[in-house]
Amino acid sequence: MFSRPTRVIACSSVFSLFLVGCQPSTSQDGSQADASENADTPSAESEAAPQQSAAVREQQARKTPDDSSNEGMVWIEGGTFRMGSEEFPDAQPLHTVTVSSFWMDEYEVTNAQYARFVDETGYVTVAERPLDPSDYPGVPEEKLVPGSAVFAPPSHQVSLSNPLQWWEYVPGASWQHPEGPDSSLDGREDEPVVHIAYEDAEAYAEWAGQRLPTEAEWEFAARGGKGRQKYYWGDELKPNGTWAANIFQGRFPHGNTVADGFARAAPVKSFPPNGYGLYDMEGNVWEWCQDYYRPDYYERSPRDSPQGPSDSYDPNEPGATKRVQRGGSFLCSDEYCLRYRPGSRGNGEVSSATNNLGFRCVRDGE
Repeated sequence: MFSRPTRVIACSSVFSLFLVGCQPSTSQDGSQADASENADTPSAESEAAPQQSAAVREQQARKTPDDSSNEGMVWIEGGTFRMGSEEFPDAQPLHTVTVSSFWMDEYEVTNAQYARFVDETGYVTVAERPLDPSDYPGVPEEKLVPGSAVFAPPSHQVSLSNPLQWWEYVPGASWQHPEGPDSSLDGREDEPVVHIAYEDAEAYAEWAGQRLPTEAEWEFAARGGKGRQKYYWGDELKPNGTWAANIFQGRFPHGNTVADGFARAAPVKSFPPNGYGLYDMEGNVWEWCQDYYRPDYYERSPRDSPQGPSDSYDPNEPGATKRVQRGGSFLCSDEYCLRYRPGSRGNGEVSSATNNLGFRCVRDGE
């Protein structure tokens, strides 16, 4: 993999895709994962819900304490839970974590919200900025044009070993033009903003007087006070025969049946909220967390309010600086990527983005 700044470029010699944290759905021994059998193995301890009273869990969606500055956020009462997954090697070992109370956006930051930030600050996202030729030696200067990666499904079945067969670097693609310069945000104001690199999310959070969630906060909130289940929403993939999240149905990557109604990111609140009143904590778009990514971090993670490691390291791309991403996206498929499942982790190089990557913010509790 390209170890310099891995912002993807329309040039085959440097088109290095960081996969937005998603990898083939293989089990720990390398075999193909079976979607019906690879759920977290329950135990007496792992099945326990976070240590909170039933009354607290029932009141999570209420905006308390009363604070108008937290409009659009949900109060998450802190607690203790078992973090991680037995299904994914980089989400092991399962370990006990306690998080403090905090506020969290009830849904992913939308195009309309990000537009207000840009209008007020003049901020230019990473995908919109000129590329520095010194970062890409040997690449013709005419190839160094701003843009981002867009999902481009092939017309037929392809090997799942090469993601470049369904990702395309599109010059001019950005948060304002999600599929390229001929696309716009008209009618998409309530969809989550995409093509967001880590610093783009961090800049918005600072402007809003918020921050990005820690990985522990994100998982605690996503579990919704329900303990350990096969999916964040429960133990059935389709409760009452209905899709509970925006993920990929059909043969990946060419045969999306769009059974859930959406071939790309869905408007926020299109699917039911979790037990804390949070929307789209699984599927739709990946979400940045503030933690650096290391696959071995859980071996030494502290119990109380873990903040992640002091640096990043991914053996697949040892020269890249990566942060954790959580929740999966509309491209998660049980044929290829299971990382919309509880406890699973994603990761991404901090200067890269795609049209299935966004974020949401949190604010410290009082």
